[in-house]
Amino acid sequence: MEETRAENLRQAALDYHEFPKPGKLEVRATKPLANGRDLARAYSPGVAEACLEIKADPATASRYTARGNMVGVVTNGTAVLGLGNIGALASKPVMEGKAVLFKKFANIDCFDIELNEPDPVKLAEIVCALEPTFGAINLEDIKAPDCFIVEQLCRERMKIPVFHDDQHGTAIVVGAAATNALHVAGKAFDQIKVVSTGGGAAGIACLNMLLKLGVKRENVWLCDLAGLVYNGRTEQMTDQKAAYAQGSAPATLDQVIAGADLFLGLSGPGVLTPEMVAKMAPRPIVFALANPTPEILPDAVRAVRPEAIIATGRSDFPNQVNNVLCFPFIFRGALDVGATEINDAMQLACIEGIAALARATTSAEAAAAYKGEQLTFGANYLIPKPFDPRLIGVVASAVAKAAMETGVATRPIADMDAYRKKLDGSVFKSALIMRPVFEAARQATRRIIFAEGEDERVLRAANAMLEETTDKPILIGRPDVIARRCERAGLPIRPDRDFEIINPQSDARYRDYWQTYHELMERRGVTPDTARAVLRTNTTAIAAIAVQRGDADSLICGTFGQYLWHLKYVREILARGGLRPHGALSLMIQEDGPLFIADTAVNPVPTPEQIVETTIGAVRHAKRFGVRAKVALCSHSSFGNLDSDSGRRMRAAMEILEAREVDFAYEGEMNVDAALDPELRARIFPHTRLEGAANILIFAFTDAASTARNMLRMKAGGLEVGPILMGMGNLAHVVTPSITARGLLNMSAVAGTPVSHYG
Repeated sequence: MEETRAENLRQAALDYHEFPKPGKLEVRATKPLANGRDLARAYSPGVAEACLEIKADPATASRYTARGNMVGVVTNGTAVLGLGNIGALASKPVMEGKAVLFKKFANIDCFDIELNEPDPVKLAEIVCALEPTFGAINLEDIKAPDCFIVEQLCRERMKIPVFHDDQHGTAIVVGAAATNALHVAGKAFDQIKVVSTGGGAAGIACLNMLLKLGVKRENVWLCDLAGLVYNGRTEQMTDQKAAYAQGSAPATLDQVIAGADLFLGLSGPGVLTPEMVAKMAPRPIVFALANPTPEILPDAVRAVRPEAIIATGRSDFPNQVNNVLCFPFIFRGALDVGATEINDAMQLACIEGIAALARATTSAEAAAAYKGEQLTFGANYLIPKPFDPRLIGVVASAVAKAAMETGVATRPIADMDAYRKKLDGSVFKSALIMRPVFEAARQATRRIIFAEGEDERVLRAANAMLEETTDKPILIGRPDVIARRCERAGLPIRPDRDFEIINPQSDARYRDYWQTYHELMERRGVTPDTARAVLRTNTTAIAAIAVQRGDADSLICGTFGQYLWHLKYVREILARGGLRPHGALSLMIQEDGPLFIADTAVNPVPTPEQIVETTIGAVRHAKRFGVRAKVALCSHSSFGNLDSDSGRRMRAAMEILEAREVDFAYEGEMNVDAALDPELRARIFPHTRLEGAANILIFAFTDAASTARNMLRMKAGGLEVGPILMGMGNLAHVVTPSITARGLLNMSAVAGTPVSHYG
């Protein structure tokens, strides 16, 4: 069985690399090349202009070429993972993988370069010759001590960052993990005894970093296969090891481990025994980082020292020390300021950023990526997870700031706050477009009530609201359940202390609420008994009554259940005084910008008047996001070529819009392709009044609108903000079950803006 499983895993890994096309990388053009004009600009003669600009000023290469965002991942394959010296060609899958991580986590372009050159001096000469191609160099999987020679020579000769990730990346993540481990253990760097195994590149770099963090050199004991590194030893010695020599007599790991506060293992399996762990200081820290099998397994450590704080290099145990927490983001910051090197200050800034992020509340996105894991700061959560999207904003901006402060930045960033927001926007796709809405929401403090207050997404959204906005969340749910789920999710917030609770099972306002509901509904067949039952069990109705009575300013519901079911209670309770739902608007954030879609839920087959109402509402809401409206009325019919129902209704809506003389650009009726392709539209209807691609699509059926929204979300990577319920004066919004915690936060900002701020 185990053999079959192993073979299946092996084949799955091979299939991943082979299909649907071999390898993990491809090169794509960033500019159009569709006609002779494009060709003349991309190559001859237009390319000469960029060449001349760069010749006159080499710094402009970052403006006119990809160099400023390009990293070379270079190896000779002499120390690949735990596979050893497998050669340059066999290392290529690893280097491709490294390039993929750069792209995924920091949007940095990479070329992987595998070189058949074992001589470190010659290897360095080749790398130096590549300087015109790259903005930075990542040295990878080069054996020690050759890696020290290559990096030193390259750093001396090159004016771009050269970073040996096996050394410094590992050291940075170890430094962050150690910072937080000591925080948990109540110890300080300058007081601890460190015992380390492994005198290779990573091991030495980690020790060097610990010294920079405050560990005293006399408190560091380095062991390798030959035992303790001591003065006068000649066996398996290097200059790097000699710097950590202790005493003048041989000793074993077992003999020096007593009283150690931190064990740092970068060696091999089984090096540390439970008996050795038992000799360590109280609340020992064990970093067993050998891969794939650590120096000692966590269970063996806990068997003798249950209070130990443990980290490994594996993803199936807590506290994985993974370089991906570091290298994409340190390079991101370095490239963005045109750094000439990655210095100590930048590395320390990286450590501080990573460590601080782990101590903060876990992001909803990271929690979703690692569902089932406990992500609360403590002994089992010392460092963030690689898929925490906050890493790029925190770490890259800290690195860029350190580069500027130490004078190695050639392109300083004037506005660091804007830079960090831009970084966040690269992973939180909604961040930039939502900025004006959040800023408007800060003009007032509104009470936002969530009908499904026990949902973890709602809890995370509430926590984010308290951290990022001036609004106040109100949650409907059982206090004990909410408290447990907050604790389980690692959230610091608690009911009644940080936010208000309405408990459906026991609340002093229950009588007032059901009586209000009965007064509103008694002429619609609702009896007092029914009113009592509804206000005990129906959280959407409870939330709507809270808004109606003035106990809350806006309602958000719909994280589970059917949209129209929730809308029914919104209509019954809140659609009064001229308010009524007239459309659901979804903002779809695409790679090329925002696209609004309506009506996705409210009117299944809207009349021309309803289409107009939806259109005007969509335009009004688009302005909230700083979007100048370009409306397309969409139908299977295109400019009267079909006598279809949708075509007739859209043409009638056009007539109403023309009669009203609205102040925004619109056109119709048309197919979606004509709406989004101005050249196609001009060809089939030369007298179009709409310029450029439409950014608001109004459909003739909710089926079509909802289908378009879901296709963009599921297949095109679109991120939805909404649905925004139009016509209700911002009193209520009904979301969909697919919404994320970030989506709920965005909707809270939409709900948190008084209508007076956007008309």
